[in-house]
Amino acid sequence: MNLILITTSAGGSPVRRSLHATHQFVVVGLACAVLLGGIAAGGYYVGRWQGTTGNAAFYQERLAKKEQELAAVRREAQAEVNALTARLAELQSRVTRLDALGRKLVSASNLDADEFDFDATPGMGGLLHEADDDSALRASELSEAIAALGERISDRERQLSVLQDVLMDRELAAKTTPAGEPIGKGWMSSSYGYRKDPFTGKRAWHDGVDFAGREGSPIMAVAGGVVSYAGKRWGYGRLVEITHGNGYVTRYGHNSKITVEEGQIVRRGDKIAEMGSSGRSTGPHVHLEVLKNGEAVNPWKYVQAEK
Repeated sequence: MNLILITTSAGGSPVRRSLHATHQFVVVGLACAVLLGGIAAGGYYVGRWQGTTGNAAFYQERLAKKEQELAAVRREAQAEVNALTARLAELQSRVTRLDALGRKLVSASNLDADEFDFDATPGMGGLLHEADDDSALRASELSEAIAALGERISDRERQLSVLQDVLMDRELAAKTTPAGEPIGKGWMSSSYGYRKDPFTGKRAWHDGVDFAGREGSPIMAVAGGVVSYAGKRWGYGRLVEITHGNGYVTRYGHNSKITVEEGQIVRRGDKIAEMGSSGRSTGPHVHLEVLKNGEAVNPWKYVQAEK
């Protein structure tokens, strides 16, 4: 078999060559094989490069999505931590208020301050049993623990509130119960009960206790209450009457001047009048009368109650 090749000479004229030797066919075959192999190899590496580039883009996209998901989880976790932190701060403020209330109640109730020391750290202890990492509280468990603590604090607040109301009632009762003398200076000039009447000389009943002193000296309320009468009344002269609650009423008679008005709230020790001798009186003094549920009682035990 002959293989004819047509080429162009330097002068541009066609040149015809014939290949008929075996070694010539071998050379041409090898050249073709090398050319085809190079083309195939180039295609392989081009395809591989394109495939590698596509895989990299795919994994980069997946990585970007994972990072976004992780960022979202972190934001949710941070939001939950912020909520728990705010709740913890609220509970701490409530504990602070409870401590303040506890100190106030201890002071008001005369309890042992060393036994009920709200400023001291409560004693705690016990054997050490270290927990594994897996036993650490999760966010949900921490939230439940904080909620349980909140319920306990609310319960304590209710209990302390009831105790406070009781103590306030006691304090109010103490402040509105007659005690002490209605004068700063002077002396008791007439007692409660039967006595010789200073005008008739006959035996007569005296509903109160008289305290003599200097004209114009201050007359003071022996308990807190509301002025229920301030004016002149037969026998009493210029009279001040104070209603204290719990059935108690006090009267202060024979004043030269009244310094309070009806409806006015007064406290124990407030000035309500000035000593005089108005009404059925023989000289400057104040007639102190104590009524319990509408009945006159001996004022002396109330006068002595503060001593």
